[in-house]
Amino acid sequence: MASVETAPEQALDWVKSGKGAALATVIETWGSAPRRAGAQMVVSGEGDMMGSVSGGCVEGAVVVEAMDALETGAPQLLEYGVSDGDAFAVGLACGGTIKILVEPVGTAMPTDMLEALVSARAGRTRAAYVVDTENWTRRLDHDGHDARFAKDRTGMEEDGKTFVAIHNPPLRLAIVGAVHIAQALVPMAKLAGYDPVVIDPRGAFGSEARFPGERLLNDWPDEALAEVGVDARTALVLLTHDPKLDDPALHIALNSDAFYIGALGSTRTHAKRVARLQEAGFSADQIARIKGPVGLDIGAASPPEIAVSILAQMIATLRQDA
Repeated sequence: MASVETAPEQALDWVKSGKGAALATVIETWGSAPRRAGAQMVVSGEGDMMGSVSGGCVEGAVVVEAMDALETGAPQLLEYGVSDGDAFAVGLACGGTIKILVEPVGTAMPTDMLEALVSARAGRTRAAYVVDTENWTRRLDHDGHDARFAKDRTGMEEDGKTFVAIHNPPLRLAIVGAVHIAQALVPMAKLAGYDPVVIDPRGAFGSEARFPGERLLNDWPDEALAEVGVDARTALVLLTHDPKLDDPALHIALNSDAFYIGALGSTRTHAKRVARLQEAGFSADQIARIKGPVGLDIGAASPPEIAVSILAQMIATLRQDA
């Protein structure tokens, strides 16, 4: 089960089906709040809910408030802290506090704005949903907010009244080499919010039987990556340590904005890889982007352990290097 936030899409579906919907978004946190700013939950007019804003009992209180907001049509700002029993029960200790914005769709949040946001997300176009919590004006920005986009950072502006919700394109993981490590890495990556695709021209490796229900491309890596697209929200992991497959993918990756490039192989294998890339005209700075040997050095031995080390390195690169 993927952890990708799909509250906007669910809200739009419920609105179109006539159920109505209210979006609840964490806009600010202090202390040990269990979910970061930007976490969302959607509540229908029939009391259905999807997503979470705290991971526990606070959701029940938010559902009640969301139902009230659907009745009045007005947005609400909710705050839960250590003094609230429900909040304490889900881990808001040590002064932890969350502030949540509840917006009924169609009254507080215009339906056409939600449609535009969902369309941008589907088209892998970055968007910032901006709300003035004093006068309740709203807009959707596609430019500006560069620092927030780069760090995937939703939150309040310094003025204390403007909330900016960052909607970056979903994280994508392109894996070249449908090997045992890939079988472990794909479900782990999905849980972490990545949209994976497995690339391998060898049909016996990249088969439905080995990767049931997953997106498989049985093409040469350069052709497959041209179809998939490699952007700043893409991680590329090469697991074949076969130059015929890895090198064409590396040539595309090193000329792209991919935030992570990892390649399986020993130190000796990587040295040979570097030499080939130098001969192909890539600079030292370009080649230095490759994590090789791939993964954090945690002493991983089995394919699942190696997959853990790779995913951890991907997350560290995304979150710490931004």
